[in-house]
Amino acid sequence: MKKIFKVSAFILVFALLIVLFFNYPKLDLISGFSAKSVASGHFIDGRDLEIIESQDNDIDLVRFAKNKINDAEKFATSSVYGLKKRKAIFRKGLGALLVNEDFNENKPYLSPERNGNLNNKMYPYGDLEPIDTVFKNIDYTKLKAAVANGFDKKEEKNKRTRSIVVLYKGKLIAEQYDTNFNKNSKILGWSMTKSITATYFGILQKQGKLNVKDKTQIEAWQKDDRKNITYSDLLHMNSGLEWEEKYDRICDATTMLFQAEDMGKVQMDKPLAFKPNNHWNYSSGTSNLLSKILRSKFKTHQEYLDFWYSSLIDKIGMHSMLVETDAVGNYVGSSYAWATTRDWAKFGQLYLNKGNWNGEQLFDESWATYVATETNTSDGQYGAHFWLNRDNKFPDAPKDLYYCGGFQGQKVIIIPSLDLVVVRMGISETFDVNQLLKEIIGSFNK
Repeated sequence: MKKIFKVSAFILVFALLIVLFFNYPKLDLISGFSAKSVASGHFIDGRDLEIIESQDNDIDLVRFAKNKINDAEKFATSSVYGLKKRKAIFRKGLGALLVNEDFNENKPYLSPERNGNLNNKMYPYGDLEPIDTVFKNIDYTKLKAAVANGFDKKEEKNKRTRSIVVLYKGKLIAEQYDTNFNKNSKILGWSMTKSITATYFGILQKQGKLNVKDKTQIEAWQKDDRKNITYSDLLHMNSGLEWEEKYDRICDATTMLFQAEDMGKVQMDKPLAFKPNNHWNYSSGTSNLLSKILRSKFKTHQEYLDFWYSSLIDKIGMHSMLVETDAVGNYVGSSYAWATTRDWAKFGQLYLNKGNWNGEQLFDESWATYVATETNTSDGQYGAHFWLNRDNKFPDAPKDLYYCGGFQGQKVIIIPSLDLVVVRMGISETFDVNQLLKEIIGSFNK
């Protein structure tokens, strides 16, 4: 019996050594992802470590990370069997930040000034609880079943949906949350943040402060062909800049998110791989470069920090939203916006309204058309930092559908022809969005 135990232990240790050998270069990214996830989830949304480890960090290899939270000093640490320890600190107003040994945690930092004033309008245009609105053309029994079908039944772990919110004609008509989540839970949008970032260019264009058709005028690009890249090329992921985005390996995207101090500079330093406006290539680096470009439009860093909230986020009452920053203080425009599901739905409603919110036009109506117009080299997949349905990704939904999309199936779906916004938040990349939409649309009497 002892011999069998020794052999089994040897095999286990040997297998573990093999796993570590082949994945050692990734350990820094694994512990970095885990520390950042734990710090953000705990200090932004108040989640327990058990929930974060069993849900947010339930990802291949990331499961190997061991995590600790220091509530008193507001930081989290992670390592993989004691190797490659990483630390993420929490800073009020800026979220969680991965730091290295050289980072001065005591250095003073700026944080955005927020306008938390509430208004007496009903959700989504205000902060009062919505009053039930009954539309005669909706079968509410079918609608409720459609939303419920988007969640796992007891003991299942397939759909892994955390929340679904449905707005129709500017009214909340359906809402459901998974265990441990509710209307006040702040959920990471991942790459839905890209659509937030892009919107500021529409706002600045309406204010007459830039034209997206213009060249970026980035100083470092003026001696080569990158000088021909326009804001629009970047917004359409069509710049031609070299970039690799593969999350199962060490690549440009993972190195940027879990090792770079100035995330926008990573893409800015890349050479051209193609002529601008001739090759579509999805790039989180591009979104962070756009955030860095936005910083250059303001005289002070405080103005830049405040603008993201005063011109959009707090303007439409997304008071729960927090966009995290990198080590140089720029917003991580590719990936790190947190908000309640209701507030994510407000963003979708803003686009359904073509930029109008309570009578104020935040961006021109034409901007909503612009972001939903396909990039010429994306085969109908992509607009300007929004995904499209031109490639028939959702065959049971209208072709005019466009959406914000993020890792693990985060979606803010805008369907102008149906006056409909559908938000799904969860932790499954394989969630069947088309089936959810088919059933929700099927509850409408034709």
